[in-house]
Amino acid sequence: MSDHDGTRTRSRCTGRLLAGLAWVVLLLGLWLWGRDLADVRESLAPSATGDMAAAGRPAADRPPSAADPPTDALPRRLDIPDLGVRAPVVARGLDARGAVVPPPADQSGTVGWYGAGVKPGASGTALLVGGPGAGDRTGAFDRIGSLRPGEAIRVVRDDGSVADFTVDDIEVLPRDGLDVRQASGARQPGRAELRLIGCDATAHGGSGGCAAHVVVSAHLTGAGQ
Repeated sequence: MSDHDGTRTRSRCTGRLLAGLAWVVLLLGLWLWGRDLADVRESLAPSATGDMAAAGRPAADRPPSAADPPTDALPRRLDIPDLGVRAPVVARGLDARGAVVPPPADQSGTVGWYGAGVKPGASGTALLVGGPGAGDRTGAFDRIGSLRPGEAIRVVRDDGSVADFTVDDIEVLPRDGLDVRQASGARQPGRAELRLIGCDATAHGGSGGCAAHVVVSAHLTGAGQ
């Protein structure tokens, strides 16, 4: 083989080697570019977990989420921090009209709980009632009409646990306009709810009765010790 032929052969081999290296570099570049693009897409994709309906909604506008009902326990004390109320709770029955009997007048600072019904914090609607104050005694529920949605109600229970509720709404109803069965119905099935039923402090009857009722509805938003 002549020197000229050898040079041509070496040139062809070198050309093929360079072409092969070029393809390797090109394929490596395409692979790296594709991986970077996939990473960018993944970082931009929205998470599929969480409350999708709440996306973009300001946190302050979201109502407190309902909590899971804690272990069954009897109520012992009701606290309403915004009203300065810390009232003992006693079990009560129903009167002839099917309404929960409030504590007697000499226990106006006490709250009555329908003892045959749902325990506060358990699934369903627990009923708590308070009678009007008498003489210089203030009723435990005299000022519940001033509560506002979002405010807190706490029930301390006999096992040391605390069921935390958040107020949903407040209604003032004429004495004859209170439907106890409707008041005891759950707003959302399976949720732990609370109803406070008291006397409108501005509408006490002249004979010591109650001319209007205040009904405060709340739902469980936390439970702990």
